[in-house]
Amino acid sequence: MPSCFDLSGRAAVVIGGTSGIGRAIATGLAEHGAHAIAAGRRSEEWPVDVTARQSVDRLRDAVLDRFGRIDILVNAAGYTFRQPTAEVCDRQWADLIDTDLTGALRTCQSFYAALKASGRGRIVNIASLGSLVAFHEVTAYCAAKTGLLSLTRSLAVEWARDGISVNAIAPGLFPTELNCSLITGTPRGAELLQRTPMARFGRPEELIGTAVLLASDAASFLTGQCITVDGGFLASGVNT
Repeated sequence: MPSCFDLSGRAAVVIGGTSGIGRAIATGLAEHGAHAIAAGRRSEEWPVDVTARQSVDRLRDAVLDRFGRIDILVNAAGYTFRQPTAEVCDRQWADLIDTDLTGALRTCQSFYAALKASGRGRIVNIASLGSLVAFHEVTAYCAAKTGLLSLTRSLAVEWARDGISVNAIAPGLFPTELNCSLITGTPRGAELLQRTPMARFGRPEELIGTAVLLASDAASFLTGQCITVDGGFLASGVNT
């Protein structure tokens, strides 16, 4: 019998797929047979700016022209900053929300018809532990990621009748270009490690299995869920 994790012949677009977690997921989807399109601001072949709807639509049309279909959409674009909330200005707040939350909405809307036409469309949103708990002085990021989780659930309910499954992955502590300066060799990083039962940071490739599951036929009756890959962080109480 064919593997239910086989993605052969499917086109998978990974927004934010040129670095960090997105790049690892794009690589993993390709290793399981998908035509993986790693799109991002820094991509020469598949450029996209999630804050501009025309840019998102151009990417969609280019993928359809090349592959004739889109079966999987992964939303991994985003950024963060640390600052006392009382000092965050309107522009900082609006820019982050526009990228991390509204950007995902734009891509989901733009790719909706193609995912519906697939007959087994899959959307995988990259949420965060900040979708579920608070982190000191990253309020805008946590608000955006909490909103992304709510968007995941809402689209899962609304688009289930269209054959589109919508789920999220909430990574734990994975040092990337996005957060490395905040958690590597810092008191904040040490506290986070202390609260992680596995006592280490994750590696981006450790998210591949979950992404492949959610993109594949193995998740044919799974939608509206958030799978946390965090080394036990959320399950933890006292570790010492």
